[in-house]
Amino acid sequence: MLESYKSVRSAGSKEIVIKKSRFIGYIMPVQSEEEAVSFIEDIKKKHWNATHNCSAYMIGERDEIQKQSDDGEPSGTAGKPILEVIKNQGLKNVAIVVTRYFGGIMLGAGGLIRAYTDGAVAAIEAGEVIEWVLHREVFVELDYTWHGKVENELRTEGVRTGETTFADKVTLLCLPYDGEAEAFKDRMIDVTQGQAVLTEGEKLYLIKGE
Repeated sequence: MLESYKSVRSAGSKEIVIKKSRFIGYIMPVQSEEEAVSFIEDIKKKHWNATHNCSAYMIGERDEIQKQSDDGEPSGTAGKPILEVIKNQGLKNVAIVVTRYFGGIMLGAGGLIRAYTDGAVAAIEAGEVIEWVLHREVFVELDYTWHGKVENELRTEGVRTGETTFADKVTLLCLPYDGEAEAFKDRMIDVTQGQAVLTEGEKLYLIKGE
């Protein structure tokens, strides 16, 4: 699994006008090719009367799935620029559609490439770029006497936490970065003088800074 990757927070859209042609950029975070295709088809249905609905998507940990469509625009002037924007911004698991309503002025190949590039950038801005970082669940079980000290240590070190369970003992769900999980466990043993019982859970991606 990747230590981190960038995507967008949510679906979004933004319109720009270039020489009287309307370009509406749409973006959606997706986890599969089926989701991407469904999203593109939904936009095509919404804008059934548009001149073009050009698209691109990139999916997979290693960008295994990459597709693009010029949807009737001259070859290489729409889908490819959209895909290049996704690559250049380092995004994963996103689909973009740029809808065009022709305004009567021809843009030429270079103008189309710039327009669809700008439409894709506008879509990404609307979706809001975020970074997902790989964390590991570590459950820390300890006596109540250690609770305050451990909580203080977690705050000092800036370790993310989840739910705390209070029973015969206290169990804290801690979420260190995956690459720092072993060092974190060693620290918990040191802080509690070997009294904590540590159990690893799942690896999961969380949004950086939240």
